[in-house]
Amino acid sequence: MKINIEIVDRGDEQVEAFISGEIDAYTAPKLKEALDGYQNRENFTLKVDLSDVGYMDSTGLGVFVGLFKNLRTKNSELILIGLSERLYRLFEITGLSEIIEIKNIEGETNGNI
Repeated sequence: MKINIEIVDRGDEQVEAFISGEIDAYTAPKLKEALDGYQNRENFTLKVDLSDVGYMDSTGLGVFVGLFKNLRTKNSELILIGLSERLYRLFEITGLSEIIEIKNIEGETNGNI
């Protein structure tokens, strides 16, 4: 299991994270650690590009739920981008697609993926 995480900090208002590989019980702690530093930042948007993620399990979902909750308390926003149909379905089945903003690469929201 392998994961690659690249984070681009665009200043006070936006951070972009590009994730590739798999998010599972082995790699989720690395992802959580990489994003933890942004959980206390206020009034910004964290965009996470998952277009190169081939697999994610419930451990990965837990990382995004925790991140979403923490960012929300800091008046910040989490946007997930580029989910494959399989990943989107995972968020849809769990009801997370109703609370976490999900966009495709072109910027269309939720059901248009």
